[in-house]
Amino acid sequence: MRTVYGVLEQGGGQIGILESPTGTGKSLSLICAALTWLRSYKRKTFEVSIDTAASRFKDEPDWVVEQLLKRKRAEIVDLWEEREATMRDIRAREALMEQREKKRRKYDEGAVSREVRDKDDIDEEWLLDEEEGEDVPKFSNMGKEEIDESGEGDQIKIYYTSRTHSQLTQFISELRRPTFPPSVPDEFVKHAEDHEAEAIKHVPLSSRQRLCINPSVARLKSLSAINDRCSELQQSKTKDKCQFIPKADNLGETHRFRDNVLATLPDIEDLYRLGKSFQVCPYYASRTAIPGAEVITLPYPLLLQKSARDALGIKLDGNIVIIDEAHNIMDAIANVYASEISLRDLIRARLLLEVYVKRFGKKLKGENRAMVGQVARVVDGLRVWMENALNLKTSQGIVDANDLLKHKGIDQINLFKLVDYIQRSKLAYKIEGYAAQIETQEASKMAAPFSSTPVLHTLLSFLLSLSNLSSEGRIFYHRVGGKEQEDIKLSYLLLSPTHAFSSIASKARAVVLAGGTMSPFDDYTAHLFPNLAPGKITTLSCGHVIPASNLCVWTLASCHPKNKVNRTEFEFSYQKRGDKTMIRELGLAILNICTAVPDGVVIFFPSYGYLDEVVGVWGETDSTQPASIWSKLQGKKAVFDKAILGEDPSEAVGVKAGTKARGALLLSVVGGKMSEGINFSDRLGRCVMIVGLPYPNINSPDWKARIEYIESTTVKQLTECEAPRPRSEALATAKQAARDFYENACMRAVNQSIGRAIRHRNDYAAIVLVDRRFGTARIRQKLPGWIQNGLIGGSEDGGLGQMMSKVSGFFRGKQ
Repeated sequence: MRTVYGVLEQGGGQIGILESPTGTGKSLSLICAALTWLRSYKRKTFEVSIDTAASRFKDEPDWVVEQLLKRKRAEIVDLWEEREATMRDIRAREALMEQREKKRRKYDEGAVSREVRDKDDIDEEWLLDEEEGEDVPKFSNMGKEEIDESGEGDQIKIYYTSRTHSQLTQFISELRRPTFPPSVPDEFVKHAEDHEAEAIKHVPLSSRQRLCINPSVARLKSLSAINDRCSELQQSKTKDKCQFIPKADNLGETHRFRDNVLATLPDIEDLYRLGKSFQVCPYYASRTAIPGAEVITLPYPLLLQKSARDALGIKLDGNIVIIDEAHNIMDAIANVYASEISLRDLIRARLLLEVYVKRFGKKLKGENRAMVGQVARVVDGLRVWMENALNLKTSQGIVDANDLLKHKGIDQINLFKLVDYIQRSKLAYKIEGYAAQIETQEASKMAAPFSSTPVLHTLLSFLLSLSNLSSEGRIFYHRVGGKEQEDIKLSYLLLSPTHAFSSIASKARAVVLAGGTMSPFDDYTAHLFPNLAPGKITTLSCGHVIPASNLCVWTLASCHPKNKVNRTEFEFSYQKRGDKTMIRELGLAILNICTAVPDGVVIFFPSYGYLDEVVGVWGETDSTQPASIWSKLQGKKAVFDKAILGEDPSEAVGVKAGTKARGALLLSVVGGKMSEGINFSDRLGRCVMIVGLPYPNINSPDWKARIEYIESTTVKQLTECEAPRPRSEALATAKQAARDFYENACMRAVNQSIGRAIRHRNDYAAIVLVDRRFGTARIRQKLPGWIQNGLIGGSEDGGLGQMMSKVSGFFRGKQ
């Protein structure tokens, strides 16, 4: 907490990179440090404002100054107390209505049926307008005057983001636990002993897909279709305007919605419920609560993408940004800007355009007619390239953007203008909406279904990538499907997150990256903040809250001691991992571990393909071994692999393993569904094994491009700086930087899987790292600090017997 507080106090673009293992109270520590600093800052700001007011009257008599300052303090405090009283009244009413609200939450989500209209009237809904208005209604300043008078509009805010809504919901639960000092000094509060602690003002933000309360829009399912339909309903020429949009005639409901949000610490479901209750759109009305909020929670995409921040009215200047679960922040940035389209999508898109033009072609005029024609040309040009690519000998590779755009004259089309038109006219929504309507009316007559995939929205995303190509991005192609259903896809990948993240880091007062397994730290400093001075970055790796006696970490390099002749070493590299002798010895090691470990064992393999290969070898029998290793494992524990049902696989394992006293054995994959966000606490996971180092495929086009990009940019930086290095030295440094990035990607995935073992302060587990390379200093130093401290010295030198002695003793001690 002191480290986080210090980062926020320094400000000036300070960066904190913090690692705190699961179960150590990371979320609560972030909350307490950030809110304590914020309230302290507000109190200081209050005192500074009083001092500033006093300086303006320095020539006046002391008694005049004293009276003026007394009045100023009273005005601010009275406004604060009035606001807090309102918040208390709202919370009291919410408490009384809680039982009633539970019943009201079971509302009907069914779509509102439309009145039957004749076919031409229905069709006109999908006709492109000659002129379109603004995309977002200008009501975002609603209530701003009241807020600015109280000074709320200039206050620093904490933007807290995490990967999923469920993680944000857990954070909000933690946010409800602590209390904090008031934001005005105690000596100015009247009857301070009678006051409740000042509640935290919190606003959750989300997409229309989660917050839309208009049944006719929400039923569209696709996020892109919902966005376009919502904007369509706000246009001045639209027949059926959305009645939930905040406007002058529902100003009172919007203000009540805002006050309830700030008073009650809601999550996304509560925000939706409030919108239904007040009959006002929670997606838009939540913006009116932003100026008065202290903490704003939102998922990754809404923070990381500038267009999303602009749409929501989020201004990071001078504010605090906390990114939780930040171990995958670089992948998250790449995913936000990624796009792909397949040949099958393009064929579908062309069919949609033909159906639409057949119906409306004669009614389209001017810009609409020209732009629809350009969209068709782009589809045809991309389709020609992809059909030619099917004849290439290679199944994947990097695409030259100029080569991609040379067919059908696409390179003569202004893609910026075309993308702007598609967004402004809602072209994708209107064409796909019309096609879906036709499908419903004449399903038996259609040659192909239209509504299952929003292909024109997919095309729009890809065109956005094409129109924003930079040195940091690459386009790839790869074949998918079998011979009968062969297809080809084009994908855009952002190779470096530096530029995309700089718009956040350069504006915020401070940015905190926090996670349970952030090691190794090098990538964050090298690729998120490459130009930041070292003094601007603070790193911290916390130890675990468990005692050292609750952790047993062992590196298993072989089943045999180091001095044994013909010793088979465990090295699951791509070249050696097919060795059947090594796979059988791995099975022998796991059999022994399953005997010693009283409860659940979770094993992580490098890939699904290798897991299948290992299970195949374990299932083999011969005259010397009539019972297979696989059958012996099944005799030890209930064995599970990929076939896990339910939202929470750990729960499924726990229920089914309850029939066996010895627990379950779960075979999974590093980076797979079980390696992140799954809670294998207590008996579910008493031992976690990592088999091999899961290096990404260095020969894949995307990793080749990443490596090439890192090497080229590193050389450029080193040879063009103020003190340039010789090119040979720069090349060597660049190759090492690329190697570190590649290795760090592997180790982040390993560390995340290891984190499944210890989930709270009373938990205990053994961790077995099966590969001789885990014993090297280079790999060890990239493990989390608490794992390094738990490693038994020289464990890689001993064989299976020595390891079993330690592991068996560890669990006997716990029993």
